Amino acid sequence: MLYKNILLIDDDSDDADVFIEAINSLEKNISCLAETNPVKALEFLESTEILPDLIFLDYNMPVLNGNEFIEKIRAVKKLEPIRVIVYSSYSETAAEQLSIIHDTETYITKPNTFTELTAVLKTILD
Repeated sequence: MLYKNILLIDDDSDDADVFIEAINSLEKNISCLAETNPVKALEFLESTEILPDLIFLDYNMPVLNGNEFIEKIRAVKKLEPIRVIVYSSYSETAAEQLSIIHDTETYITKPNTFTELTAVLKTILD
């Protein structure tokens, strides 16, 4: 699938900057917006005409964690079809134990290096 519009929701602005830099380094003509506040991200999604094709969602965030955010967007008809990738520092095993992984979402552990991040993104976006 071709992804042209991506939304990253991550309360760590440094992580968001690195993520956008990694997306841009792929040279795939992908637009990536970042929002550090999950409540504002939800408001944006509910009001925008042009929805993202894909959401990368940090799990550990204040106000709304990843599970709570997913529950809220899945309750809005126009947001249901958007693919969500939960993007967290938890290992996949820990995520399974914490019930972070759902059938409707994909889970990836945040890579430790820029090179690893670009490799993961290339795999997902190709």
